[in-house]
Amino acid sequence: MLLNLKLTALSFLNIVTQTLVNYALGRVMSSRQSLNSWKKLEILAEEKQSQHMNDLFANDSQRFDKFSIELPKLLLDYSKNLIDSDVMTALFALADECEVTQWRKKMFAGDKINKTEDRAVLHTALRRSDTTPLWVDGENISESVASQLTKMEDFVNRVRQGHWLGYSGKRITDIVNIGVGGSNLGPQMVTEALKHYSDNSVNVHYVSNVDGAQIVEILRPLDPEKVLFIVSSKTFTTTETMTNAKTAINWLTASSFDDKSVAKHFVAVTANKENAMSFGIEADNIFDMWDWVGGRFSLWSAIGLAIALDLGFDKFKDLLAGANEMDQHFADAPIEQNMPAIMALLSVWNTTFLGAKSQAILPYDQTLHMLAAYLQQAEMESNGKSVSWDGDEINYATVPSIWGELGINGQHAFYQYLHQSNNVVPADFIGSVESVTPVKGHHETLMSNFFAQTQALMTGVNEDQVRTDLKAKGRTAEYIDKVAPHKVHKGNRPTNTLLLKRIDPKTLGSLIALYENKIFVQGIILQICSFDQWGVELGKGLAASIQEELESENVSSSHDCSTARLIAYYKKATMKS
Repeated sequence: MLLNLKLTALSFLNIVTQTLVNYALGRVMSSRQSLNSWKKLEILAEEKQSQHMNDLFANDSQRFDKFSIELPKLLLDYSKNLIDSDVMTALFALADECEVTQWRKKMFAGDKINKTEDRAVLHTALRRSDTTPLWVDGENISESVASQLTKMEDFVNRVRQGHWLGYSGKRITDIVNIGVGGSNLGPQMVTEALKHYSDNSVNVHYVSNVDGAQIVEILRPLDPEKVLFIVSSKTFTTTETMTNAKTAINWLTASSFDDKSVAKHFVAVTANKENAMSFGIEADNIFDMWDWVGGRFSLWSAIGLAIALDLGFDKFKDLLAGANEMDQHFADAPIEQNMPAIMALLSVWNTTFLGAKSQAILPYDQTLHMLAAYLQQAEMESNGKSVSWDGDEINYATVPSIWGELGINGQHAFYQYLHQSNNVVPADFIGSVESVTPVKGHHETLMSNFFAQTQALMTGVNEDQVRTDLKAKGRTAEYIDKVAPHKVHKGNRPTNTLLLKRIDPKTLGSLIALYENKIFVQGIILQICSFDQWGVELGKGLAASIQEELESENVSSSHDCSTARLIAYYKKATMKS
């Protein structure tokens, strides 16, 4: 008995001690699942599983007005979600209990909310119009950003106006951006989206894949005397980027027969100037990156040089201005009227509480054909985690897998799955009121499908309706009995509709910033650090050691039998060839 009492006392002492340690470290251990709003949402989710959106719309003619937000040149309709006023009230209460507004202030103020890396999160500072000082580790980053923008503008103008000349004295006609991940997806997505606004002063190309086929095919038709390379890597050690950059240098010097030509054909964007200079790039040709900007949020910085070179610097500034407008809305609007916050809360509702495993991004505008790929990285690299920012295991669903395609292409590919599979996939439909390339009849056909699909996903069609329709078409009873079950659509599939006035630099900037801020709120609600990416590092580290094995005679005994045999098979096959 005495021993048990001693053990109990000791256990209690250990708990108290750990609690004090956690407090001293700033680790306030509060599970999201213990929040009153969380518990309320769990109850509401159970109730909603038996409801259909058709009934919600039938019972509330003001539903669109209640569940939509209109900003200048951008409308969000979120009424086609399995929500009502009770659900939204509970979601807003969740945001309040998770202190979203306080965390929002911390981010904009430059607090080090990237806990695992002890960094500020200030990609918003790259596009803010306010020039008041913003201090990070004793540096006024407002001045640093302004200085880099000035340097970028000067560089862009020199290249576009033909004042930057290659080693043979010829003007630059082609830009090759070498980067991977955030150093590629953001700039390339924007360049593709805004092609209509390019004056074609230069031709922009992107190399991201370490598969040699990509860089060879891009370089094949180009003239080395007229090519400028942008090498973008925060650390300037990224294996894939450095491999492609070395190939580019070899290609250039094979033509120029002079290593000094690198200075006239290569610039770098990096936080590691020393590495870039040792690579052969001159100090004046290096643009800054900062540790308070994550790669997937960096297109607003010098990482966006290719964008500015393609569009001209004024249009690049319009892109920044559009993003800043969304930032201001996000910073100032109450959560109940806040577009990024509401989109984040709906994602949590659909994923964490209703059990959706994925989310589709479905643009109905050709210009946005790379948006889904961009948002895959933005959201899944940010919030694809299962550990809280305090290092505790999370036992609830966090982020859905993001996938998608242009809407019309998707309709003839995977919409069958969206409409009739057993897996409910929430979807963001993104369209524009005006086409950047109006062709009579085309945009009307496109947008009729845009509006029809969200309606069909919501309403569905039951078996009685199917049978009535088939009977009216004169089908036999036998045919109706056979076919009717196959034509049933359950509906009740949630969608958000984002309708932009027109895709231009400002509206695109706002759209991207909308998703960036949504991702931030998601992370706060889910108690996840959205701004690290430790999951990327393990595979990269293993790849480095395996490459050494591929280039030597031995295979490490530390591998599992599958990996070891695969490597051995590959090496044997390469020896034969």
